[in-house]
Amino acid sequence: MARYRMDDGTVVDTEKATQVWKEDTVWDGNNRIGVVTRSQWVHQWLHRSRKGRYYIEVESQWQGSTPHAEWISNHEATRWLLLNNYDLPEELQPFADEVTE
Repeated sequence: MARYRMDDGTVVDTEKATQVWKEDTVWDGNNRIGVVTRSQWVHQWLHRSRKGRYYIEVESQWQGSTPHAEWISNHEATRWLLLNNYDLPEELQPFADEVTE
């Protein structure tokens, strides 16, 4: 569980998220690399808040880095889920045609 203060002042609690998706990884021959972050050291999770808004949680293994979270749009959430090979929740399905080609 983590709590973050968002840029708009809202406090989100990851434990209260109604759904959480973990970033997919690929094997580069040496390490697991995040599909979105393209890093073995930085990791992302997509959360749907209890009010239905989407946010990204970012954690890094780099010394001195601070975990944080940021709101993202429905379009960005759709891109993130598709890139990570997840099925889209019903409320994001209308955006699929707009963000894919």
